Amino acid sequence: MIQLYNTYLSEKNHEDLLQNSLVKFPADFQKFRRWQDAQCLLLGRVMPFKGIEELKMQNCDKREIKYTTYNKPYFDDNLVEFNISHSGEIVFCALSEEHQIGIDIELITNVDFQNFQSQMTEREWNTLNASDNKIDAFFKYWTQKEAVIKVYGHELSLPLKSFEIQDDSTQINYQTFYLKEVTINKNYKCYISSKINMDEIIIKNYNPNN
Repeated sequence: MIQLYNTYLSEKNHEDLLQNSLVKFPADFQKFRRWQDAQCLLLGRVMPFKGIEELKMQNCDKREIKYTTYNKPYFDDNLVEFNISHSGEIVFCALSEEHQIGIDIELITNVDFQNFQSQMTEREWNTLNASDNKIDAFFKYWTQKEAVIKVYGHELSLPLKSFEIQDDSTQINYQTFYLKEVTINKNYKCYISSKINMDEIIIKNYNPNN
């Protein structure tokens, strides 16, 4: 089972969130010029702990978030896999007790996708250009590839063009990665990836002030 938590950034609740969370995460969130940047970082630390708390796992307060050499976050005991993504006003946190996962969300904008041809395979590029809604098709591919890279765990070291998405799956080094779309807002495109078919996904709204 995979649990997804999503929340919207809120300037109104920002100070309360800071005060309630700085006891557990005493980082200097005041260094950010934009409150949105500080809140994204803070939620990326708070939401995984909320998830393991609801999973009723022991010693959740003693867990620490660490980072691999590829900057992928993980809990030091490795009992729960999680991944964070944010774009625009939405922050997502995905958790699983069984399998590595990756999630990516992007706000759909009028991007000039012609600049990204080098990041796609020939088949992907041809499919995109044959689409009736090219912007939607672009963000579909982009979030799919980013989600796969995040579950693979090598982020910037793996070129997007080095693997091809077909029928919501792909292969990297003889490993198969599956993809599933997550829809909560028509203005965003979001995909989650794992090495298993994701039949059971629970989506929850997260209120940072509860």
